Amino acid sequence: MKKIIALALAMVMAFSLVACGGGSSKEESELIATNPETIKILAQSSSEANANILRDQLSKAGFTVEMNTVPDSASWRQQREAGNYDIALTGWTTVTGNVDYAVRGIYHSTGNYNYGPILDEKVDQLIDKGAEETAANAAVTYTELENYLVTEMAYTLPIYASMKMMAYNNELLTAEGIFQPKSRPGRWEMYEYVDAANNDTRKLTLTQTSSAVSTLDPIQANDGTMNTLSGNQYIKIINLSDDDEIMTDSSLSHAYAVGEGNATYYFLLRDDVHFAKTENGAAVDTGVLVAADDVVFSLNRAKDKETINTHKTNTLHEHMEKIEIVTDIEELKTVKDSDTGAAIIDTLNAGVEVPVAALTAVDEEVNNAAGTYQVVKVTTKYAFPQVLNYLAHQSAGILHKEQVELYNSKFDGMSYDPNKDICYGDYAQVKGGMTDMLWCSGPYQLIKADDYGIEYEKNPGYMPEDERFAPSIKYLYMKFIKDTTSATSAFRAGEVDILGSVNANDVATVEGDAKNTVLKRSSNGVTYAVFNLLEGSKMTDVNMRKAVLYAINQDDFVAYNNGYVMPVYSTVGTLVETGNVHAQDLVKSNHHLALAQGLVTE
Repeated sequence: MKKIIALALAMVMAFSLVACGGGSSKEESELIATNPETIKILAQSSSEANANILRDQLSKAGFTVEMNTVPDSASWRQQREAGNYDIALTGWTTVTGNVDYAVRGIYHSTGNYNYGPILDEKVDQLIDKGAEETAANAAVTYTELENYLVTEMAYTLPIYASMKMMAYNNELLTAEGIFQPKSRPGRWEMYEYVDAANNDTRKLTLTQTSSAVSTLDPIQANDGTMNTLSGNQYIKIINLSDDDEIMTDSSLSHAYAVGEGNATYYFLLRDDVHFAKTENGAAVDTGVLVAADDVVFSLNRAKDKETINTHKTNTLHEHMEKIEIVTDIEELKTVKDSDTGAAIIDTLNAGVEVPVAALTAVDEEVNNAAGTYQVVKVTTKYAFPQVLNYLAHQSAGILHKEQVELYNSKFDGMSYDPNKDICYGDYAQVKGGMTDMLWCSGPYQLIKADDYGIEYEKNPGYMPEDERFAPSIKYLYMKFIKDTTSATSAFRAGEVDILGSVNANDVATVEGDAKNTVLKRSSNGVTYAVFNLLEGSKMTDVNMRKAVLYAINQDDFVAYNNGYVMPVYSTVGTLVETGNVHAQDLVKSNHHLALAQGLVTE
């Protein structure tokens, strides 16, 4: 039963401003007198509109709001790490298309992006349970997880799910070469000019709004910037289709197979991908095969948190127990395929013209045309089919073993100091001219970088005889433009050929020019806010978090974005039909605030 305590306090209490938001008289009669409560919102300048809507909604719910808007992600990170916030606006895109990725990194106690941090055994248990289950059973577990995360504990503040929108110049680029993947980054190797005469001479210009590239080492970053760049610099042994299905297109594998029990995974490697390097400002073919030993090295490095103390993605790969090269062809003949029951070798052979006749661990012996292949086997700690999605992530990009060791053997990984040590992928050094550091296995090789952008040239050793996947456009430039408004202006002015992200409020303007095409689709991108859960923060109180949660009206964000965003309950909601719908309830918000302040009891 509600009970107002300490009546004398009412003289100094500020009544909730809910009524100013249009509440009914019945709602007003249920409001409780509360003390003024200040909430500090941290946001980047690119999210200023969202922050302003959030501020207005919290103000109407009776909070005093302080804004801390910073210019970029680096500044945002510094303020968050210092604890200078109560609520921090951020976002997450499930670029691997699987639910485990949507939750592990940001909610699990071991997550690299668990900013609160949320340290809750039940959250960990539910995430780990869902990871081991089949899709049908996992849906029940992930629904329970979402209920606990949001409804019961209010650990996360849902704002909206985004549509993925990009624009391109249809007079310059063919529609057939433009893809709009739901999760993975754009596929640069597929872009084609309408006039093929431009392929070897004209530089294709893309744009991104962040120039804060901290590293070009796939395991040391996991943001949108790195996902796009790394995803096109380094090949992976598996890929995602535009609709988040596992595929081998543009990957290092001809085919893959899953062993019985869903804990062993076999990958039949191509022999037409070479590492590229930069010499005299141009991309050259090293002649060095992207081979099985590079795969083993790269994946072991990705899964080991001791690789380097700035590792950002080990939790995505820690479920892998062993990565090895298979040399005994009899194993492929005796192990059965999980789906078909056929021998693994039959599944692998279905992906090649010349059947597997021999296996080798020696790079010089590989000859697919003669039936000699390399096979890499990944064994997981338990049945975990979602490993395939993680192997499609940019952090599983294949690096050249000797090139990485050339730089990183100079220090112990856990003693690495970015202020004085130089490690593989150090962007400051690359900008300074050390482009020869990078050996890229993907379709494009970085040839020059500065504070304004990065220049790329196609890798001449990337599937050169395969017309399906060899890049058509020789030169590409990723231009850094600070904000989406300026990026849109640059696109409309013809300074940019592909606008990777179209602001919802700019769609009509961009489409107003017949030469522009805007592609739209749902995505796994979610804008949300994290609470400061550090010791001493007011947001460690679940009632304070719920007071904020129930103050949020997602319809305001949808309206501001012209219907190009959608309500969402958590990062789970874009992948699993949980049935959960968030609704603003200012009476509940007021009640939980009063509970947090000790003015009422349940």
